[in-house]
Amino acid sequence: MTRSRAASIDRGETRWLERARQGDEAAFAELVEAYQRPVYNLCYRMLGDAGEAEDAAQESFLRAYRGMRRYDPKRSFSTWLLAIASHHCIDQLRRRRLPVDSLEELEPWEEIPDTGPGPEKAATLREGRETARALLARLGPQDRAVVVLRYWDELSTEEIAEALSLTVKAVKSRLHRARKQMAESWLRNEPEPAWNGGRADVASAV
Repeated sequence: MTRSRAASIDRGETRWLERARQGDEAAFAELVEAYQRPVYNLCYRMLGDAGEAEDAAQESFLRAYRGMRRYDPKRSFSTWLLAIASHHCIDQLRRRRLPVDSLEELEPWEEIPDTGPGPEKAATLREGRETARALLARLGPQDRAVVVLRYWDELSTEEIAEALSLTVKAVKSRLHRARKQMAESWLRNEPEPAWNGGRADVASAV
């Protein structure tokens, strides 16, 4: 994307936000169009079910629309919106109190290159990916949100702290704990990781 196009989009979003804060439904619909994919993806990675993720995304946008008058324009809208979605998903997970059995499209694992020999290597990678999809599901709701926001939505620790009402120190602690838990879970199921580098690479895969 060129710098001029990015600036044009930023100006458009600013106008949409100004109008949406005044109750303009059409302007808010533009914001939904712009952010529906990242919000849905976050909900899907948190909840692990496409139907639940769609419902959660719709509820998140509804809550955002109802709260637009309270939105501070000095704050990043995307961070504010993802915070709403994260809190809603955390609440859903706590109500459910069941592990998520399936999480798809976890790019850091799906992008592992198959550079080894044929079918055996491919089978090993498939098994590794199936194990990897379950790792995130074993985290607690808030730790899961921290990991998703950091490694998929690429928010900074400061933005995550703001989104989840945590201190930066708490975010870093949760990230460290989650990485360690995911690495240990992987190693319990896959003593010899499917890609080169071993234990250190597993810990940094997220």
